[in-house]
Amino acid sequence: MRLGCVLLVFLALSLSSQANAEATPAPELELDTQNGTVNLNQFKGRVVYLDFWASWCKPCVQSFPWMQTLQATYQSQGLEIIAINLDKDRALADAFLEKVTVDFTVAFDPKGDTAKIYQLRGMPTSFLIGRDGKIYATHIGFRETDKLKLKQAVLQLLDQ
Repeated sequence: MRLGCVLLVFLALSLSSQANAEATPAPELELDTQNGTVNLNQFKGRVVYLDFWASWCKPCVQSFPWMQTLQATYQSQGLEIIAINLDKDRALADAFLEKVTVDFTVAFDPKGDTAKIYQLRGMPTSFLIGRDGKIYATHIGFRETDKLKLKQAVLQLLDQ
């Protein structure tokens, strides 16, 4: 299966009050980062773009500069990006991170426990979590043509 070629999937593109009833709570997580630990509860009241990635994932390489720009542009409006690395060998993730600029939270899940809880089906996979801690959108893969739809979904949640 070519994981990077999976089509864009949004669970709830129209983030209306009706979508709030259909959104599901994001499973809690607590993971190590380069500076301690991270958990979703610390971001209540903020919009979270939760991204699962690995050093071997070519679309992940493309997504990091975009996520960096997104974080820099919208953090003041309440956006937080958390990128969860799934490499079993932390050295591979560290080597990847030496090559890219990252001002957002990077967490490490070498056993893949969080990926199982979130039921990942491809790489990269991202989840858009609203200020209320619920998942409003899921996206599998990353292509240039995905950027506009992803940004629009982020902006809709930031406006709520």
